[in-house]
Amino acid sequence: MYTLEEIDRILENCAKLQHVDREPRNLYEPLEYMMSIGGKRIRPKLCLLACNLVSDDLPDSVLFPAMALEIFHEFTLIHDDIMDRSDTRRGNPTVYRKWNEEIAILSGDAMSILAYKYLSHAPQEVLPQALALFSTTAMQVCEGQQYDMDFEQMPFITMDDYLGMIGLKTAVLLACSAKMGALLGGAPEEACRALYEFGYQLGIAFQITDDYLDTFGNEKVFGKRIGGDIVNNKKTWLLVECIRRADAAHKKDLDNLMQLGEDHRDQKIEAVRNLYIELGVKEAAEAEILTWHKKAISALATADIEPERTGNLLQFAEQLIHREK
Repeated sequence: MYTLEEIDRILENCAKLQHVDREPRNLYEPLEYMMSIGGKRIRPKLCLLACNLVSDDLPDSVLFPAMALEIFHEFTLIHDDIMDRSDTRRGNPTVYRKWNEEIAILSGDAMSILAYKYLSHAPQEVLPQALALFSTTAMQVCEGQQYDMDFEQMPFITMDDYLGMIGLKTAVLLACSAKMGALLGGAPEEACRALYEFGYQLGIAFQITDDYLDTFGNEKVFGKRIGGDIVNNKKTWLLVECIRRADAAHKKDLDNLMQLGEDHRDQKIEAVRNLYIELGVKEAAEAEILTWHKKAISALATADIEPERTGNLLQFAEQLIHREK
């Protein structure tokens, strides 16, 4: 088995190889830029860890599909940044800010196509299943993004609405990554299903953590401006829970705050943060993250894999929820 550090080095080397020496450069340079500015590479790492549960080898037929997951994720980030009007990503200018919107859109499209090219390297005996899994997931991610944008225009949503949205936008890609690794490693169908559930539950915990950090994180560590979700009236776990807990007076205050725009950015962020603290939403979010993490661990336990082989994956899951960026 590979250690976490060895898998990190493998993925770092794979990322360094993402140099596309082709013209036009305005199409390919943003692709290289996104891969070069780092990120946690959570999805390919989860894929390789899941594969390593059942196989001690990580050949190119596994590494290429793992990188397909990362390339697809980076494509979604390029487009998300345009839709969210985000200035920075991982402490660097977003692609549409560094180039322009037209270049960012087209380069993102190219990345989505490249992801399928990488996926085609999967072993032929599992390629149909891998392609079906990836394609279904890609469409679900788009659905989740549309719900996310739709919800911004709605005065309130239920917690079920929120969980359904992040299940599509975030959790299914982690679930796909875990199942993809198991599939590529030759795991039986029952283990593949268990790894999918593990990735899905972990994805929910991951997204709630992301919501939390966007409001209560350290901006220098987080890599982008804190409070963007608040300014954009995004329906995060914290906002949905705040609405659920608020009395009539608090709801009125929150409604007034949500009318404020970018010109009152700092005032809005501080006031909403204080409301979250006052209503106990901050602590509730911390507890909710742990709840979903425990569900993920329970799902993994049904995979019928030797406990000594799951240590790296369990450590990885802990790192995802105890992070600062």
